[in-house]
Amino acid sequence: MLHSERLQTFVALGEFLRSANAQPELDEIAQRAYHKNNWFTPINSQKALRAIADQFLTTDKLTAWANQYGIEPETPKTVGVVMAGNIPAVGFHDLLCVLMSGHKLLAKLSTQDFVLIHYLIQKLKEINPAISDWVEEAERLNAADAYIATGSNNTSRYFDYYFAKKPHIIRKNRTSVGLLMGEESEEEFTKLGHDISDYYGLGCRNVSTLLVPEGYDFIPLLRTLEPQAKNYLDNHKYQNNYDYNKSVYLINAIPHLDNGYLLVTQNDGLVSPISVVYYQTYQTQADVDAWIHTHTAKIQVVASAQGWRTGSIPFGQTQCPSLTDYADGIDTMAFLSTL
Repeated sequence: MLHSERLQTFVALGEFLRSANAQPELDEIAQRAYHKNNWFTPINSQKALRAIADQFLTTDKLTAWANQYGIEPETPKTVGVVMAGNIPAVGFHDLLCVLMSGHKLLAKLSTQDFVLIHYLIQKLKEINPAISDWVEEAERLNAADAYIATGSNNTSRYFDYYFAKKPHIIRKNRTSVGLLMGEESEEEFTKLGHDISDYYGLGCRNVSTLLVPEGYDFIPLLRTLEPQAKNYLDNHKYQNNYDYNKSVYLINAIPHLDNGYLLVTQNDGLVSPISVVYYQTYQTQADVDAWIHTHTAKIQVVASAQGWRTGSIPFGQTQCPSLTDYADGIDTMAFLSTL
């Protein structure tokens, strides 16, 4: 299948996902995803699918992105992908990369995100039946020539062992950081709230740690976000996590702030529990630079108001990755072009 055919297939998928006629079908799929995994509310699944359509699957964006890389491989390889499943349709970018690079996909779907990814694969096959020869869902990936695997720090050790003899990308736990300077507006706080809590904070692009000046007053931030409580507490799984973490902090007399759905506590960790955001303090920008440099290998994104710090993105944009925002900062397409 030619590069142009694959590109047009993905463009057609984007057009379908954006169309009004698709909405009843997408509503049904979003409900099915929710029944399979209660973290995937219909609103969040729909939002993820729309983001894929808008950020990835347009003619201009796909063409400009794909043209950055080399010629088609003479012989397509089979790439085994162990897909993540922490937020809706998160594995789609790997699917897109493998096919657009001219290779075949052998995909082990996450049980947490099976419904949405399986649906998107079937929709691609419906749009272009030739895709069936390029995509296979499988439980075992022994037949692959190369591997891309996403998991925890623990599972990454197993991936390193099992996939060591073939080309591979092994991704580990990452999280994102919000940088505050003490002059943010309510609008910036609202955007930061989305970075912290969208998809219930389950993604590696969710802000789980805040860097704040010493003596920072969290009250304006928490008051701004307080009206959002119902959006999260309506999900019983989130409510359970909030109640549990609040109880732990109260019983153990751990200092924290609470706005009714989000807990803030000082902690040297990077990955906070669901419903919690950690913070650490700094005195100078040199402190910030040193801290970020020390933790670079564990940080996916740094966000700041209007992206004021070099290398950061604006608040409100952490969950809007572009085609070139590769997980763990590893250029997946560059890797695939070497196979």
